[in-house]
Amino acid sequence: MLKMRNLLGFGALGVTLCAAPADAMDLSLADTVDKIVAESQDVKKADANVKKAQAQLSAANSNRWLKLDGTATYMNMINVENPSKSNSITLPSTIGAMIDKSFEGHDIKLEIPDNILSLGVSATQPIYTFGKIGNAVKSVKSAIKMSEASRDLTLREVKYSAADIYWTAKMTDNIVKIAKSDLEAARAARRNLATAGRANRINLVKIESDIASKEINLSDAEFNRDTAYRMLKILAGIDMSEEITLTDDFPKSFADINAGKLKNNPEWEILNQQVEMYESKAKSSRAEYLPTLAATASYSYTAIGPEYDTMFEQRGSQSAYWGLALQMPIFHGGAIRANATMDAMDAEAARQDLDKSKKLKTEEYDTAVNRYNHLRGNLATLENARNLASKAYQFSTERFAAGQTSAIELAEASAGLYQLDMALLNAKYNILMSAEAIKKLGE
Repeated sequence: MLKMRNLLGFGALGVTLCAAPADAMDLSLADTVDKIVAESQDVKKADANVKKAQAQLSAANSNRWLKLDGTATYMNMINVENPSKSNSITLPSTIGAMIDKSFEGHDIKLEIPDNILSLGVSATQPIYTFGKIGNAVKSVKSAIKMSEASRDLTLREVKYSAADIYWTAKMTDNIVKIAKSDLEAARAARRNLATAGRANRINLVKIESDIASKEINLSDAEFNRDTAYRMLKILAGIDMSEEITLTDDFPKSFADINAGKLKNNPEWEILNQQVEMYESKAKSSRAEYLPTLAATASYSYTAIGPEYDTMFEQRGSQSAYWGLALQMPIFHGGAIRANATMDAMDAEAARQDLDKSKKLKTEEYDTAVNRYNHLRGNLATLENARNLASKAYQFSTERFAAGQTSAIELAEASAGLYQLDMALLNAKYNILMSAEAIKKLGE
């Protein structure tokens, strides 16, 4: 029986499609692939992941450059005993006389400024990090290449699926034609039997049974065609009310594929970059044992006053410095070594995955090539068998019309031709999808 794996999940999406009008949208295989790629959420997510990885590279590179931070702080000191007034202290007259003879015999009341404004700016520039930043940047560059290869892999999968749904829909078109032709032939046999005036009971029952069975086959074929077209419209972003005509038909012949050995695959590139990413991360983690040398500078300004609007009447205090800072890890409880070990083991796991993928993808590619050549080699034999079955059915039709055979023999010949028509159609579909599998794996 014909394998129609794409249609098994389409049953709940059934829709009745009318015969395409003259102004129906013409849709070639290339058009379908382009539309489905443009609508694919998976491709859009892959594009977003590439942009995300590029942003991560900018973030990693920013650790190389100067960092400039500014601060601004305003504080108002509150007199807890009397919040409406400022804090103050009273100096005894003896202390006042020590400051100035004119204060002798008088206490001195000093009001504490309760408004403080502090402004500052600081700068830090890494000079040498012993590979911490450099290897971190390398790991992110590998992540970018991974995301790009992942996008390529996603794009290939989407194109393969687009071709699959296109040829599935086209196949259902042809199945409807085959089923209609098969049903019409059975009805013609019934008319011939009635016209000849020799309609015995066995022949009538057999023909009526065949007609009922073939009507079910046609109904199923039309349902599968409608659901396949609906799925194609959903994936391609075409309105459900839009009528479409698939312009590319199954080829009559298939060219030889001179496929060499599989040399590269997006999955291999992903895993290879994953190895490099984790190795760079492990080097960056090990560099945490080493010191970091950086230049540093700072400037601050502080203004103090009893009232906000009088804070700047007197010059505030200023301070500034510049210098070199050397940061050396002493003890981190083994975290540095643990992080480096985890990254190294992740690299080893990715390396093993890469080795496994090379074996599996090579076998998958070789199988697709062999399958294409095998099916292509059998196609001529299958076409010959179908032509012989057609002749056998024609002979049975003529014998039945002449009253020389029964409806049972005619039904057997009809069933044989129907099965070979379906087998030939299925073989062409499998050849086309084998070619698409080769493109997906090896382009």
